[in-house]
Amino acid sequence: MKRCACDSLPDAGRRAFFASAAAAAGAAATTALPSSPAEAAPKPAQSDKKELADKRKFMEEATRLAIESVEKGWGGPFGAVIVKDGEIIGRGQNRVLLTGCPVFHAEVTAIIDASAKLNPKALLGSDYNAGTILEMIPREANSPDLVPERARMLKGCEIYINGAPCPMCMSAIYWSRIDHVYFGASLKDTSKIGFDDAFQYEDFTRPWDKRSIAVTENFEREACLAAYRAWENKKDRHPY
Repeated sequence: MKRCACDSLPDAGRRAFFASAAAAAGAAATTALPSSPAEAAPKPAQSDKKELADKRKFMEEATRLAIESVEKGWGGPFGAVIVKDGEIIGRGQNRVLLTGCPVFHAEVTAIIDASAKLNPKALLGSDYNAGTILEMIPREANSPDLVPERARMLKGCEIYINGAPCPMCMSAIYWSRIDHVYFGASLKDTSKIGFDDAFQYEDFTRPWDKRSIAVTENFEREACLAAYRAWENKKDRHPY
């Protein structure tokens, strides 16, 4: 067996030998390993950096629209943009004070703007040609939807909002089939400046008779179902 160079040393010398070896190993390890977790992580690809930069620009534009709405007295501090294939196709800002209409929120106006851009002509009787938001597309795999096809709407789009959407706007986003929602300020942030949307989300989880607004269920239900039957009986109905 090959002898260690330390075997011939006295105890004090052997301790010094091992201490010296340990220090050298530690120095080598320090040199070999990154000094922080950030250095250990792979650097993002150039394309990832550009994508992040683009997303920031979209949110900056949403915020610019929100500030403009405040400064011009049009409405609250909310703005939104809708993006398709890396391009803004819809802009919206809160215009409740400008119009006196309580549903003129940023997300709703952005959806209206984007829809108009994608549908430059009236659709009624146009056979809903490819490229319009009413073009029929199959439901997604594993979808609980009972209808096999629905209108495309804003499928393939993203929305950037400077604040968390209220329940009305979130519902509009669902109906629009927007793929991804990016928002900045939280519901809590929004409540702090006097726009209390959070309680609406909570109220929606309660039964009808426990809501903060009085609700009467099934009033004249049978008469109202006539409209539903008209839809079901329409041979060329267009699910959306």
